[in-house]
Amino acid sequence: MSADRETNHGMTSHDMTHTDIALLLADAADEVEIGIAPYDAVLRGGRRRRARRWAVATATALVLVGSAGTLAVAGIPGGGGDRGASPATGSPTEPAPDVRTPARTVLAVGTDAGKDWRVYLDVWEPPRNEREAREERGAMAEFGHIPSDLREASALIGRSSYFVRREYGDATSDQVLIEDTFTAEDTMSGKDIEAVAVPLEPGSENGPERLVVGQVAVTARNVTCTWQDGTKTEVPVVSEAGDYNSDDFVIRPADGSPVNWFVCLAPKGTAYKSVAVTR
Repeated sequence: MSADRETNHGMTSHDMTHTDIALLLADAADEVEIGIAPYDAVLRGGRRRRARRWAVATATALVLVGSAGTLAVAGIPGGGGDRGASPATGSPTEPAPDVRTPARTVLAVGTDAGKDWRVYLDVWEPPRNEREAREERGAMAEFGHIPSDLREASALIGRSSYFVRREYGDATSDQVLIEDTFTAEDTMSGKDIEAVAVPLEPGSENGPERLVVGQVAVTARNVTCTWQDGTKTEVPVVSEAGDYNSDDFVIRPADGSPVNWFVCLAPKGTAYKSVAVTR
């Protein structure tokens, strides 16, 4: 499986200072108002279910696709707007969650116009109490994962958070595409699908929406991405014996996520038209 949890160095006085700074940055981020990213259309299909809310954290995002009744593109999502979730205390024998590092899964990699790109997913474990929530918020700041509408660290309690990021060319282009939170109950089924289509190259606000990133139920066997020129890209589920670290476009599981993920890329000269679970 391609999901790897990065390892922290041992705690030192320097790390404590760095964490304190990160917490201050996180507190400062609470005062920032994030506007709504523009998009052209929201398409809906499949079974209606409790609405998920995705925050598309890039102004270049133009198309959202979903099976939910409503999709929002601002604020920290809560799978239906639930805020202030009840603390998850857990059993005294359960190990403490790792709130210092996310579980990382590479969803896709490739080369386009001579530049390497990749899309990866970071999933943060749900903190159980206020102390763990503040520690996680500080760690998120170090990773550049400040939820766009987070006002109090306590809003993280009992909820997992995830961030889908895209790298294109040099490391400075690393950018959050999607952010959301979920609980164990936030699953998908049947032909449910949620996806976002964006330009592959950062900063190309008027560029073609060639890159499609989305999530589907663990039972989905195939996703079909249809492009404006009429061509299609079939994305099959990774085989049980398959290499999760392969460069192939496949539906793959991700560590810490209750749903599976996929990426597809339109050929040059065309762009996104539609996407659906076809099997």
